[in-house]
Amino acid sequence: MFDTLRQSLKTGVVTIPFPAAPPEVSARARGRPEIDWANWKDARPAAAECPTGAIYYIDNEGRRVARLDLGKCIFCGLCAEAELEIRASSKFGGGHRPPLQDWGDDAPEIRMTNQCQCAARQRDDLVTSAAYSLKRDGSHERMTEMCSVEPLARSVSGSPPAPGSVESFEALGLELKERAAKMFGRSLHIRQVDAGSCNGCEVEINGLNSPVYDIERFGIHFVASPRHADMLLVTGPVTRNMELALRKTWEAMPGPGLVVAVGACGCSGGIFGQNYATCGGVDSVLAVDVYIPGCPPNPHALLHGILTAIGRMEPDGTVRREPVRRAKISPSQSAGQRSS
Repeated sequence: MFDTLRQSLKTGVVTIPFPAAPPEVSARARGRPEIDWANWKDARPAAAECPTGAIYYIDNEGRRVARLDLGKCIFCGLCAEAELEIRASSKFGGGHRPPLQDWGDDAPEIRMTNQCQCAARQRDDLVTSAAYSLKRDGSHERMTEMCSVEPLARSVSGSPPAPGSVESFEALGLELKERAAKMFGRSLHIRQVDAGSCNGCEVEINGLNSPVYDIERFGIHFVASPRHADMLLVTGPVTRNMELALRKTWEAMPGPGLVVAVGACGCSGGIFGQNYATCGGVDSVLAVDVYIPGCPPNPHALLHGILTAIGRMEPDGTVRREPVRRAKISPSQSAGQRSS
């Protein structure tokens, strides 16, 4: 016991100070890809490498529409590597490559960032698309239209943060605590449901309760029973075996309640997609209030998404919901298949 006390005194307080400066995000942290849409020369190499179809395109009569879906993106970086290899081979051949920042106008159009706070209230807000006219060889001649722009780490008020800025964990937590008090009259209680996750998201969710983040100081508590919960935090693609359990968990919650889909799997089905074993994303079973992309999203992204969900609820307790896209196989059909 004395050794434990001695080590605790030696370590000191590891929780982020309050109030604190913006968190230090490592330059090597893997976040969302960033595409230079106006100068993108060809979407085909990146689309061919993408394992989840987050980058894809549709060609029609000399016109191409290319899309980036952050709800499917697992932040693997294969798209950026494909662009880097193509650009490097054409510019330097097999010779020495200078640092990427010295490439100037020849830098790849896709690069990985450490931006992870990308939560959105609408599934379509995670999709960006642009239209191009094509050359004879199928590469892009020029961009003709920017069809949509996803909210890049927008705050709950809807205004984007200053370029390069990162909202502090404490600032998000204080805003969340204030909103939770207004909406629920008390702290926010969350029931986390693993509907088929690989447990990568669970590791990050557990990090919220660690001494470093200590999310309970903001009045956020994880509970064991859905009857005590204000919010469902759902991870993983919803497996057929967990579909009924997820529905029952939602029905056991007192109203009003919120549903947050966590990670690429929760947003779209991720690397698993929709198949005989999985229903796909959480919105194939329940109406989702907020989508938190990432594979997995880190604690800052999770808190940002929770705060966005609180902003979704009106002061009178009503929640705006989108129609649920049902899975192809219903629980009764699944039960019938198992019994047969």
